[in-house]
This record gives sequence, C-alpha cells and structure tokens, in this order.
Amino acid sequence: MGQGVTPGRNGALLVVGDVVTDVVARHRGPLAAGTDTAAVIRTLPGGAGANVACWAAHAGCADVRLLGRVGADAAVWHERELVAAGVRPSLVVDAEAATGTVICLVDAGAAAERTFLTDSGASLRLSPADWSDALLDGVARLHLSGYLLFTEASRALAETAVTAARARGVPVSLDPASAGFLIELGVDRFWAFAERLDLLLPSRDEACLLTGLPDPADAAAKLSRVVPLVVAKAGADGALVARSGTVVARVPAVPAAPRDTTGAGDAFTGACLAALLAGAGPKDAAAQGCRAGAEAVRRVGGRPPASGSGG
Repeated sequence: MGQGVTPGRNGALLVVGDVVTDVVARHRGPLAAGTDTAAVIRTLPGGAGANVACWAAHAGCADVRLLGRVGADAAVWHERELVAAGVRPSLVVDAEAATGTVICLVDAGAAAERTFLTDSGASLRLSPADWSDALLDGVARLHLSGYLLFTEASRALAETAVTAARARGVPVSLDPASAGFLIELGVDRFWAFAERLDLLLPSRDEACLLTGLPDPADAAAKLSRVVPLVVAKAGADGALVARSGTVVARVPAVPAAPRDTTGAGDAFTGACLAALLAGAGPKDAAAQGCRAGAEAVRRVGGRPPASGSGG
C-alpha cells in the first residue's frame, strides 16, 4: 500500500475506461526492418482505465470500481486480475468483438521509451446502454479514461456518465490518454467536453497540444481557466498543479531507473486520485502520483505489484 493515504474515508472511486491485453516486447536498440529483432515478450493485463483503478487500489483507496468492456476471449482472466488487484469490476462482455490488444514496443535502453500499436477491440464499444445511474451509488469521484472520447459510442457513454455524476454532485476527472488520438478527435471537441470536468490530468505533451503553447507551465495554467484543477504530469520533471489560470505548485519527480514506462501516467493518476479521496490537497496528491509513477517505471507492464509481492 502507498504511504500517507487513509483508505476509504470519503467514498468510492468509479473508473470508466478501457480494459485491454498488453503484449509487451522489450528490445534493445533499433528494430531491424525485414528480419528478426530479439526481444523479451510478456502478455499482461492493461488498459489505461483498468491501470488507473489498480493503482488507486494499490495506493490505499479501499473501494475502487471499474466499468469496462471486454471480449469473451479474455473476460474471465481480466476479471480475475482486477479482483486480485483490489478492484471491483463491472465488465460488459462483448458478443461480437475481441478484447482490445495493445502491442507495447519498449526500447530496453536507458530511457525505456515505448511505442504502442493499438487495437481497441471491445474496449471502446462501451455505450450508454452499458451505463446505469446505480453505478454511482456510494461514489465520491468519477474518473474517465480519455480513450472513451475517441469513438462515437464510448463518447456518448462518457457524456451520459458525466451528466449523471453532475446531477448527484459527484466530481469528475479525466486523463486525456493519448496525444495521437487527441489530434484525430480534434482539440475543439475535447475542449467542449472538458468544460464539464472538475479535474484534468494531462501529460506534458497533451497539455501543450491542447493549448498550442510550448511551455508546460503555461499550458497547465491555460487549461485551468477551463477546468478548475489541472495536475499536469511531466515525467522526469515531476508535475505541475494549476488553478484559475495560475500554476500554484511544482512537484519534483522521484528518481527512478526505468525498465518500462508503460502505465507510468496511469500510476500517477491512480495514486493522485486515491490521495484526493483521502483528503489530501492537490500538491500532496501530485506528490503521491510522482511516487507511484517512479514505482511503475521500475516494473514491466502497466499494473502495480500484486498484494504481498516484492515488486
């Protein structure tokens, strides 16, 4: 468990988002086109939404719930992995599409940088028909994976969930998820959705893309004129906290020798949300996020260690 978080004091965290199967291939040096490149390959549970939920539970949130959609091919495995991580899953089993799959190509060099090949499969086939307002019973915060915005059906689900949450006075947070997909979605469409959020947790690249500003601090400040609280993740440069058009805190990163940066942003988000639910202020919550991000990059894959695991 993470330190400094009081579990379950202020209600549950409901995460709505993607559950996918990650195929992580760690290779050293450039890929050799047209021939073989040696790699260490593992199949692991993943998905930005699912990862956030697992890291929130790992950080001490006692009641973490997840709504996602998977194919019948891997539904049992994903449910078992989520339960083992301390998450209460509500997984819709898609009768037509297979579970989403992401191939993560990870350069095993010093930066452990990764490239994703994404087949969203069932994960972004979530729709308003999968939603029930009863999912919000006992919930103190709703968190949405930004990937939901990238298909019509899942975007409609996100709109439905936000409307229901706001009607109950439940704050809503979102992680934009992918600069590449944001370009496809269109910045204007994202801004229209973001106006209904209470908290935005972009990466540095996403913040700069959304604002057109090259400096992450300026970008975070501009975003906070639309969304009341912005916590921008800046990797090795830590995090920025912005409110009402002003950066109010700069949080240093926790040094770590990276093995795989997959899921580091999800770890940050999950731990940050757990801390906020436990009553921490935004700066302390961002510090919790930085610690979780450092823990994540030391591991292969996007999930925290299993309970009782040495790492």
